[in-house]
Amino acid sequence: MALWSGRFTEGADAFTQQFGASLPVDEKLYAQDVAGSVAHGQMLAAQGIISVEDAAAITEGLAAIKADIESGAVAFDVQQSEDIHMAIESELTARIGDAGARLHTGRSRNDQVVTDTRLYAKERVGDLMAANLALREALVEAAEKHFDVILPGYTHLQHAQPVLLPHHVLAYAWMLARDFERLAAARKAADASPLGAAALAGTTYPLDRFATTAALGFAHPIPNSLDAVSDRDFLLDLIYACSVSCLHLSRLCEELILWSTSEFGFITLADSYATGSSIMPQKKNPDFAELIRGKSGRVVGDLMALMMTLKSLPLAYNKDLQEDKEGAMDAADTLEDCYRCAAGMVATMTVHPEAMMAQAQKGYLAATDVADYLAKKGMPFRRAHEVVGHLVLLCDQRGCDLEDLTLEDFKAESDLFEADIAGCLNLEAIVAARTTYGGTAPDAVRVQLEEVKQGLAADRARL
Repeated sequence: MALWSGRFTEGADAFTQQFGASLPVDEKLYAQDVAGSVAHGQMLAAQGIISVEDAAAITEGLAAIKADIESGAVAFDVQQSEDIHMAIESELTARIGDAGARLHTGRSRNDQVVTDTRLYAKERVGDLMAANLALREALVEAAEKHFDVILPGYTHLQHAQPVLLPHHVLAYAWMLARDFERLAAARKAADASPLGAAALAGTTYPLDRFATTAALGFAHPIPNSLDAVSDRDFLLDLIYACSVSCLHLSRLCEELILWSTSEFGFITLADSYATGSSIMPQKKNPDFAELIRGKSGRVVGDLMALMMTLKSLPLAYNKDLQEDKEGAMDAADTLEDCYRCAAGMVATMTVHPEAMMAQAQKGYLAATDVADYLAKKGMPFRRAHEVVGHLVLLCDQRGCDLEDLTLEDFKAESDLFEADIAGCLNLEAIVAARTTYGGTAPDAVRVQLEEVKQGLAADRARL
């Protein structure tokens, strides 16, 4: 029997009951629903709205139901209950009688469901923050393990300037540090209690909203009852944080995919993070990196779906809001899995320094340093840029690199060139010269690495 059966002469048919049910999704919220109901029941007793005996029966009954759900002794059916809230309340009433029927006093499913969802969001964000830290730790370990490796840095996917591998790897650690902040902001946004707002206008019962707020570990109660039941901004914040982090993981995985090709040969992925081909025996495919790259689109889709669901909704509660949870749960689950998979790939990949160095020796990566050499001797940089461009053209015509040119070749373009130009053509020297804060010189990268570690320690403490 529906909770609103007194108003209706006919019940929903099997199809509309199934269509309107959220139980297959929100049954994941059973623990949060029990916690919210225990807090509400104990507050009702403290306020003299129900008896202490009823509150004790409610608390004991809910604990038993939770244990039975977790053991599999209790299972719910959408033909009997459309959501987890009705399912648990019905089961409770069946077990303890009128005391269970008194639990919903002063409460609506409107404030109940969003209370559960906020509790769930806080917990899941905490899980994501922990997984974020694990991936950052894997990146730090890779940076330390391969500290002296040089590879070509790219712009437009063309060889640009040489950089240290740890410098490249730590760029992703900084992205993930920002992702951590977005996740922390999402957790803070969820950390407010709507319980006691009832359907939309509050209630005539003398509820103590501050007591239930404290009991459930929320930072504060939401001050407007209309906003309390209709706000889903905290879920937008959660899915947005997941979406941005998935985009960062997609970028990382794109590079792992490229680096593992025969054309690059920079890395080899571990067998446990690759697959083969059903027809080509030689293949080793970076499927899991590709899956992370692909799943990012689904998470962004979850964000777009919720934004469109919330668009144009009048105050306060509307049934559209039933669609708020599935995308948020999917985004959180997907990101956590992607974090775990990416951390495993980074931790187990084999780096090939010789392949990286071989590519760094191609593409005239010393060109900017040669131009800087002239500029430091007084030539305007734009003129120096043009001079080096002529030298690169000469190399193209000869099929050689800048380091293959003679001093006479250099002097033919400018008398400012001296024998010390050779120092500007050495990759190690080029890297070591970039000592500015945030640069790729070893000393600068060591400073950066220490800052990343300090950030990791601070973020661990925040969990």
